[in-house]
Amino acid sequence: MAFARVVSFEGVDSDRVAQVASEIENDPRPDDIPATEILMLHDPDAKRSLVIQFFETEEDYVRGDATLSAMNPGDTPGRRASVDKYEVAFRRTA
Repeated sequence: MAFARVVSFEGVDSDRVAQVASEIENDPRPDDIPATEILMLHDPDAKRSLVIQFFETEEDYVRGDATLSAMNPGDTPGRRASVDKYEVAFRRTA
């Protein structure tokens, strides 16, 4: 079963989203964040963002969560408002 780390951020402007997206797209995935996929949603009017990272195993989740939780707040999209863990019950892509 896969797991998802769902993080909500506040105070996220469009320039910061573009910067974070560019960094993620252009840098190789760090070994200590074994996410299989990352999805970032942004509400520019409310300056909020939701980041969902998928992990194949709970062990991968724990490893990635520890690394991401220790990140310097200046490296995140905005102010971290919440971090939640979910089991992926169903997933379908086109």
